[in-house]
Amino acid sequence: MNRLIPGTVVTWNHVDYYLLDFVGLNKAILRNKITKQSDIAPINELKISNECESQIRQDLPLVSDADWQKAWDKYLLIKPLLDLEKTERTLEQVESVAKKAKKNVATIYRWLNKLEETGRVSTLLRKPRNDIKKSRLESKTQEFVDDVISKFYLTSQRRSVAETCLEVQRLCFENEIVAPHPNTIRNRIQELSEKDVVSARFGSKIAREKFQPIRGSFPGADFPLAVVQMDHTPVDLILVDDKDRLPIGRPYLTIAIDCFSRMITGFYITLEAPGALSVGLCISHSIMTKDIWLARFGIATPWPIWGKMRKIYVDNAKEFRGVMLERACQEHGIILEHRPKGLPNYGGHVERAFRTFMSKTHSVSGTTFSNVQHKNNYDSEKMASMTLSEFEHWFTIFIVQVYHQKSHKGISDIPPIKLYEQAILGTENSPGIGLPIPINNEEKLRLDFMPYVERTIQEYGVLIDNIHYYSDVLRVWIHARDEQNSKLKRKFIFARDPRDISVVYFLDPHSKNYVSIPYRDISRPPISLWELKAVIKRLEENEGL
Repeated sequence: MNRLIPGTVVTWNHVDYYLLDFVGLNKAILRNKITKQSDIAPINELKISNECESQIRQDLPLVSDADWQKAWDKYLLIKPLLDLEKTERTLEQVESVAKKAKKNVATIYRWLNKLEETGRVSTLLRKPRNDIKKSRLESKTQEFVDDVISKFYLTSQRRSVAETCLEVQRLCFENEIVAPHPNTIRNRIQELSEKDVVSARFGSKIAREKFQPIRGSFPGADFPLAVVQMDHTPVDLILVDDKDRLPIGRPYLTIAIDCFSRMITGFYITLEAPGALSVGLCISHSIMTKDIWLARFGIATPWPIWGKMRKIYVDNAKEFRGVMLERACQEHGIILEHRPKGLPNYGGHVERAFRTFMSKTHSVSGTTFSNVQHKNNYDSEKMASMTLSEFEHWFTIFIVQVYHQKSHKGISDIPPIKLYEQAILGTENSPGIGLPIPINNEEKLRLDFMPYVERTIQEYGVLIDNIHYYSDVLRVWIHARDEQNSKLKRKFIFARDPRDISVVYFLDPHSKNYVSIPYRDISRPPISLWELKAVIKRLEENEGL
């Protein structure tokens, strides 16, 4: 994926800037490309170009299996190249992949750049044809440009851009084809990754010396977000509901930890047994910037880790398996690996973190302790005092103000935040790898990892778990018939966040975007799914008295 490093072109407030340097892990010094004026901007407000954003598909659940398989096959072809550090990637390796794919080398570089810019496999989906009337000459010219860049420019002869433009013009003249403008060729060359260009023209050794990041100790965890471990555990604590502050049960905690730095990348707390939803929302929380999350709780201490991880190691439990979770990870170029049996070190980091967290919860009112001997006569339900939101607040403070700041033996007695900062910004002896570019559409990311249900649309709207939802946007789809079988009613996709079921997200077949659909009775207060289930359970128990 693309990263923020000095020299990167970014967009801030709809204006293009050069990134000059970092001010810590939260701000960057920018220079306006046109006015040359310098500014300091929050990193979470920097965006990728509109061109990259326009490639993002909004309709992941609607992509056919056949189309997805074609995109996935492309990804598998170039995956060996993606798994390599760019400093290790050679022209010969790219040529080998191009031969297998029966594509031009420049095409393989474009596939690589699409994935590294957007981090989404869906950018490899074939776009609907809108160029039927375009001349075949354009295609032939493009072929010449790609061939010359691959065989003339990306070589150890290190020919100049000007010489490359002349070579394209020569080939076009010989074949009686109109040559493209030199700027077109220059733009195509500028689209190439700098590391790929250095490796092809100067060799992998020079590329390594220029771009090699600080390395870690976990297998494959050579830099931040190279490998993330994830797991669940029940928390030794009883929570209360938001309204009546009555005990509602023991929560489950899902956390993700960066194996390189030991930074916690994200977490998710639920009162239901862990499932694909817990995994998905923990992943999306890990990838998103944390500024809004911290502001929600009024926490000033930064939590400066975000971005798509290269690989996630998870347990072999069934909640870590599922079609939607697998496709969402594939879409974002995340490798979902199940922990190898008999190799406990592949889960050791997250398990040690759990032990640390659980020991701290034993000092919180409502703790269940870890065993009966420790609990003695302590009444956990009677002493329960925190709501789920309050526990999220407490846990966030513990992560950013304690866990990240404390020295860890496994990383040479360095605090996770310090090691992370060294890897991102660099040291005297090693360049930093830079920060990931923040996700532009975090809501879309969250919905990508959220399980969905399929429902028909009636006059009253849609019914999910005995709750009615309605919006005028549904009107056109009332009693819609299935496109493949007119005898059946058409089912539509609705995603939902169980933490707030006052709204569901309708995937509009026309716009291919998710649309918020509120309660039909908007006077009802927001409520979580587990609070709803707790209320229903209490009502059923009272009726049985």
